[in-house]
Amino acid sequence: MADNIPLYPVRSLQKRHEYYPGRQSSGKRSCRRHFFQVEDHDPVECFRVWYQVEDESSSLDEMPLMMSEEGFENDESDYHTLPRARVTQKKRGLGWFVFGGWKLICTSCCDWLANICRRRQQLKSRTVWLGHPEKCEEKYPRNAIKNQKYNLFTFVPGVLFQQFKFFLNLYFLVVSCSQFVPSLKIGYLYTYWAPLGFVMAVTMIREALDEFHRYQRDEEMNSQLYSKLTIRGKVQVKSSDIQVGDLIIVEKNQRIPADMIFLRTSEKSGSCFIRTDQLDGETDWKLRIAVCCTQRLPALGDLFTISAHVYAQKPQMDIHTFEGTFTREDSDPSIHESLSAENTLWASTVVASGTVIGVVIYTGKETRSVMNTSNPKNKVGLLDLELNRLTKALFLALVVLSVVMVALQGFVGPWYRYLFRFILLFSYIIPISLRVNLDMGKAAYGWMIMKDDNIPGTVVRTSTIPEELGRLVYLLTDKTGTLTQNEMIFKRLHLGTVSYGTDTMDEIQNHIIGSYTQGNSSYSHTTGSSTCTMPSSKTSLSAPKVRKSVHSRIHEAVKAIALCHNVTPVYESRGETEYAEADQDFSDENRTYQASSPDEVALVQWTQSVGLTLVSRDLSSMQLKTPGGQILPFIILQVFPFTSESKRMGIIVRDDSSGEIAFYMKGADVAMSSIVQYNDWLEEECGNMAREGLRTLVVAKKSLTEEQYQDFENRYNQAKLSVHDRSLKVAAVVESLEREMELLCLTGVEDQLQADVRPTLEMLRNAGIKIWMLTGDKLETATCIAKSSHLVSRNQDVHIFRPVTNRGEAHLELNAFRRKHDCTLVISGDSLEICLKYYEHEFVELACQCPAVVCCRCSPTQKAQIVKLLQQHTGKRTCAIGDGGNDVSMIQAADCGIGIVGKEGKQASLAADFSITQFKHIGRLLMVHGRNSYKRSAALGQFVIHRGLIISTMQAVFSSVFYFASVPLYQGFLMVGYATIYTMFPVFSLVLDQDVKPETAILYPELYKDLTKGRSLSFKTFFIWVLISIYQGGILIYGALVLFESEFVHVVSISFTALILTELLMVALTIRTWHWLMVVAEFLSLGCYVASLAFLNEYFDVAFITTVTFLWKVSTITLVSCLPLYILKYLKRKFSPPSYSKLTS
Repeated sequence: MADNIPLYPVRSLQKRHEYYPGRQSSGKRSCRRHFFQVEDHDPVECFRVWYQVEDESSSLDEMPLMMSEEGFENDESDYHTLPRARVTQKKRGLGWFVFGGWKLICTSCCDWLANICRRRQQLKSRTVWLGHPEKCEEKYPRNAIKNQKYNLFTFVPGVLFQQFKFFLNLYFLVVSCSQFVPSLKIGYLYTYWAPLGFVMAVTMIREALDEFHRYQRDEEMNSQLYSKLTIRGKVQVKSSDIQVGDLIIVEKNQRIPADMIFLRTSEKSGSCFIRTDQLDGETDWKLRIAVCCTQRLPALGDLFTISAHVYAQKPQMDIHTFEGTFTREDSDPSIHESLSAENTLWASTVVASGTVIGVVIYTGKETRSVMNTSNPKNKVGLLDLELNRLTKALFLALVVLSVVMVALQGFVGPWYRYLFRFILLFSYIIPISLRVNLDMGKAAYGWMIMKDDNIPGTVVRTSTIPEELGRLVYLLTDKTGTLTQNEMIFKRLHLGTVSYGTDTMDEIQNHIIGSYTQGNSSYSHTTGSSTCTMPSSKTSLSAPKVRKSVHSRIHEAVKAIALCHNVTPVYESRGETEYAEADQDFSDENRTYQASSPDEVALVQWTQSVGLTLVSRDLSSMQLKTPGGQILPFIILQVFPFTSESKRMGIIVRDDSSGEIAFYMKGADVAMSSIVQYNDWLEEECGNMAREGLRTLVVAKKSLTEEQYQDFENRYNQAKLSVHDRSLKVAAVVESLEREMELLCLTGVEDQLQADVRPTLEMLRNAGIKIWMLTGDKLETATCIAKSSHLVSRNQDVHIFRPVTNRGEAHLELNAFRRKHDCTLVISGDSLEICLKYYEHEFVELACQCPAVVCCRCSPTQKAQIVKLLQQHTGKRTCAIGDGGNDVSMIQAADCGIGIVGKEGKQASLAADFSITQFKHIGRLLMVHGRNSYKRSAALGQFVIHRGLIISTMQAVFSSVFYFASVPLYQGFLMVGYATIYTMFPVFSLVLDQDVKPETAILYPELYKDLTKGRSLSFKTFFIWVLISIYQGGILIYGALVLFESEFVHVVSISFTALILTELLMVALTIRTWHWLMVVAEFLSLGCYVASLAFLNEYFDVAFITTVTFLWKVSTITLVSCLPLYILKYLKRKFSPPSYSKLTS
């Protein structure tokens, strides 16, 4: 409705006429068109037109979502009821320019320049001549896979930029460089450059190793050999050397190297199966059909004797659609064949049957698989960003302190030089060891995760973000292979009066054997009592009216399930055996079933288990085998495939032996309930099965006479030939058959969940994590799995978002959804796209209030788009988990990506930050390791800052006492030793600390909720540590100054020894759970300090430090600095204990 409103040209905006919001989306598009028409001429003109677009966009944002549907009930004139948009343009002046206008002009100019630079890379449609790459008019990209972040020239600048974009590292670079200026030099060069060099070296080595592994993986893929067909015969060619126009031969189980049009196959049927799990995540095989014209050619070499070309549309992301034509010019008349997605072989799929020959149409970054993957981003943890903010606050404090010192001096002499010297003196406020300690801590957490026996096989691929696991609010998960095993098992057959489960399938088998041992399959049509003895409880259930016996109804139902499907039996050929031979080899071991839906395979496998086996199928016939080995031939007259609109599939078959024609149909209960004859049990039983988590299908039948079928066929063929509204006319003809069909049975199939999915999801929900399921599967399937996995809890409603195609429908549907409370949202990818186009903010706001969201029919790009939306709109941390190549974009876009090593290969696990082997391991990974990593890093980071602050406070007090002289309190080695061997081990041992045991953290996932609030590291905790540092630093230096004797050297020895002891005691105060390595670290550091006293003659008076006086003075100062903090900690634990202490007591 909104799309039908007349549009006005962009220029007419200047007339300031009134217009309605419904027009704006298209208006914006036309305005953009005008924008690109003028882009070649003048950036100022571009900006002028762009500004009009901005005005229009801002007025669109003012249109609120209505709370009533009155505005949409009648026709498009009802848009008048919506609030009128602003029509007056803002006056542009100096104020506008200063407050944001300059940014808009800069953006417009940058866009203009970018468009000029990017013009050569525009994607175009193409004509590709078979086997003649040299005829290509354009230069197309190389067919090389490239996942590397850097090349040889960009590696060093790239890594340095990634490091120095952090304020902390940039600050140290400036401080270290300042030491080359003689007047600013304080102490030794190595005290500044050694720590910085160490950090840089570790980072570069780690990045170089990661980059080398990526290069090796790429090289392995690019050097795979393929057979290329040339006039001189077959030639081996590397994957990276394949060009557009090449004829490539791909063998069974080989990866398809580039996007191709399917020309020929070794299969007699002219079709082949491909596995698309690395492209769309679905494990079922897809049927692809060769181009008829090339499949009919007598020999392979004839591809070069014909003059033919393929027209292909420009490269795009949609893997489910393709438009092209195949043209053969050397025949009279020319042969034209239309090409669709079923004639394509996309790159990264695998040939599952036969050998195929295709012509390459897209290579490299123009292939569908590459266009659907995003470039990996450098992930930075939230904790690192928070610490970066704290270091900026510390730098501000450092500058203020230095200015105060210079001001108290009276700005005498070269005061700016003194200012810089003070900045260098107090530079320990921001400790460089912070970066080193945190990086080593991250490596330790990664090692602990990989060594955890409770989650075997877990691999940490990105060692920089383990703390992210403790801050997650949104978990976005794939369905197939992640939550489910993608293994369908037939669980229930319901005939209305009687229901069969897994424990009573043998009864069905006996009925089927009984049916065919009578000698004729028409036995099923008898209506009298069954000759087989039935249990009295079941016969008594039948109504008094004359109806088919249970025996015949079972037979009819099983036969319908065995016939109504799109399943093809595939036989493994033993070498170059003829197709006819495989036709006769019906051994069960050699047979596998393939179909576009795993549900159908489960149904056919079940009919095989009860005695009726599908043994062969081609485009026009099907054969079943009875328990006695008799072959029942059927001719396929028509097939009506399943579509998401119709939600059903049908087939018309003729029994070759009896000539009877039957129309079988199966589909979802919502579609079938109006088609079958009236009954009183279908709706209730479908609900019961759905609650058990079973996927239900209703099976029905209609017998047709020859005349009825001929009449239908004539009308059907006529409808198929019509030019206008073909699909509607075809659907209408089929619907004429779909009336008063006989309801045969209701089937229930279970998609088995991964081990412990339900308790894991429940644990995550209790931990305050919101779970969104993003899947490429059908809506019904996704909803069913959401219920069976308890993603939707029992007392929650499910709101299925109706399909919407335009703005008006989206508006109404969002209003309907707004009225719902505490319900799970289920939405399809197409509807999601419309909502995000017009009502992005409103939709995300409503969806985030839901306890769970299910998005079905999602493309890989949409999955990544949803992740980015959540990050932008909520600012919370997201985690994506998946197991297929189609999940890679989502995993890379999320703040934390987890890949599962599954049936769909290792692509997701290789691209992820963390790789696990089972979904249930995510519980321990987040609740235990995520929690510990975050809490430990927060404690470690703040303690290292405290260590720097305390010595800076001492320096400030010392300088103040000695007439504001910019002289260091501790020289050379004392400063280096303080940050390394004297305190490093105890401080780093905080990475072993834990507040609760792992078992408690898993038992009480509610503890995880506290972490998302970020209370372990906040400005509040930071200021507490600042106050502690100021108190302790003041006490230590004042105590030493008050107690020192005649020589200044005694101040240094007393205060430094007290400082080391205070740090060791503060570590002990911070620790919550002692580990034996912590005790070792404490005593080792103390031992190192005592031992080193003998070698520090230039700093300490050895005779003095061995006296009792020295010992009591140091002990007194240390006691005064630490005892009050111990008392405060005890009182806090007693009167305001943390949440976890109640669980540990």
